[in-house]
Amino acid sequence: MLRLAILSVAAAVLCAQGAEAGCRTVVGSADMVTRDLAKFMANAALKNAIEAKGLKPSGQIALTCRDDTLTTYCKASRPACN
Repeated sequence: MLRLAILSVAAAVLCAQGAEAGCRTVVGSADMVTRDLAKFMANAALKNAIEAKGLKPSGQIALTCRDDTLTTYCKASRPACN
């Protein structure tokens, strides 16, 4: 009985890992003159990258921006699955 319980738990863990195997984090980035434009373009690049890979978006978008001397760099990332 204990062996069956251990095998059941092992099978459940393997199935859960298989479901997540089709998901990955996709990134889009942009380097623009203004922060608003950099945010917009990073989100657009992310959307295009997800569509180009034939994936479906999942979860929230994580957006980080960094101000450089003359421009602003933004990176948007989001999980996407098959």
